[in-house]
Amino acid sequence: MNLFQRWLESRLPLSDSLTLTQRNVYILPTGAGFMLAATLLVLLIASINYQLNLGYLLTFLLAGSAIVGMHVSHGTLRGLSLSLLPPEPQFAGGNALVRVSLQSQRRSVRHGIGIALMGSDQWAWTDVPGFGSSTLHIAFALPRRGWQRVPTITAETRYPLGTFRVWTVWRPAAQVLVYPAPESKPPALPLGEAHADGAASAHPSTSGDYDGVRTYRRGDPPKRIVWKKLAKADELISRDAEQLQHAQLWLDARQCGTGDPEQQLARLCAWVLQAEEQGLDYGLRLPALEIRPGSGSAQRTRCLRALALC
Repeated sequence: MNLFQRWLESRLPLSDSLTLTQRNVYILPTGAGFMLAATLLVLLIASINYQLNLGYLLTFLLAGSAIVGMHVSHGTLRGLSLSLLPPEPQFAGGNALVRVSLQSQRRSVRHGIGIALMGSDQWAWTDVPGFGSSTLHIAFALPRRGWQRVPTITAETRYPLGTFRVWTVWRPAAQVLVYPAPESKPPALPLGEAHADGAASAHPSTSGDYDGVRTYRRGDPPKRIVWKKLAKADELISRDAEQLQHAQLWLDARQCGTGDPEQQLARLCAWVLQAEEQGLDYGLRLPALEIRPGSGSAQRTRCLRALALC
């Protein structure tokens, strides 16, 4: 990002919606526009030199068309409303998809409107119908965990002649929560801890699954079925929830076997996903935070959020 872009972004307010007016819509000739201006100058000089009435007609006709195109191009963006829907949380190393809605209160169609991240050459284009809306999607990379602000967005059009570029710069206020990237090949889940009443612990096997299994019973939820066993031996068995509830599975940073904090978070993230996939109750222990055991999407979200922000 160059100094001009940084200066421009520092002057822009943070907002997830933007209405385009004369104050925030800019216009400059394109390369084709400068070539047209040079051509008109040559035609005008030739017409004056040789007293060509048809030359005057052609020159002023083209100049008038360019001026009308300038007003049409500026009006294509002026009055348009932009709104952004905050992206869902994602894992580091992936991409966040941003949805931008364009609403028009004008009767006529607005043609050839593009949206892109500022400084990017990956554009998404659309036409906005009269008294209607259109939605565009743009993506950006997520290199690190934690909160990451949506990058500055630019919208532009060169409709109808391509001789003028009309654009605006928009700085959204939305942020996306980035979870740590899960370890690709994590070790088996740690041992379950006994309850306070002294119940025995459940032990995971080398594959990361608990040993407590039984024959499948009608009505067992799919997440408790041991699919690996079904694939290998064509035998349908389920994990025994009654046996599993005698132990508490704690995902503890001290059990990760590595001193690298980011590697610990990656392993804990993989364990959370693995425990959730197996339908287990699990808790999370971090140096400054403890989340009590539970299961389901809410527990998964709590744990991943804690890993992202610790």
